Amino acid sequence: MSKITPKKALSLRKSRVRKKVNGTPDKPRLCVYRGNRHIYTQIIDDTQGHTLASASSLSAELKDKIKGLTKETAKQVGLLLAEKAREKGIEQVIFDRSGYRYHGKIKALAEAAREGGLKF
Repeated sequence: MSKITPKKALSLRKSRVRKKVNGTPDKPRLCVYRGNRHIYTQIIDDTQGHTLASASSLSAELKDKIKGLTKETAKQVGLLLAEKAREKGIEQVIFDRSGYRYHGKIKALAEAAREGGLKF
C-alpha cells in the first residue's frame, strides 16, 4: 500500500481545485502559493497563459516593512495585489487557493484583497 504524504495530499487537492477553477480575460484567476517563509500571489489569464499582476512578501514595496510569514504579512500582500490589479483595470477575479484551507494566512490575504477593491 502506498502512503499519501502531506505533500502528495496537497498536490491532489490542488489538481482537484484546478479542474474547476479557470481564469478568463473578464475574470482572471488569483492564484496563491504559501511557502514556509514567503507568500506569493498572481493574477493569471488562463486563456492566454499570461500573468497580469503579481505580488509577494519579497516585493520591493513590502520587503522592508515585513518580517517573516504572518497574517499581517499576508494582509499586506493582499492589499498590494489589489492595488496593482486596480492599476491594470482588473476588478473581478476567481480565487484559487491552490489546495490550502481557507483559514489563517490564506483567509487574511483574501479578505485584504477584497478590502483593496477586488471582487470574488
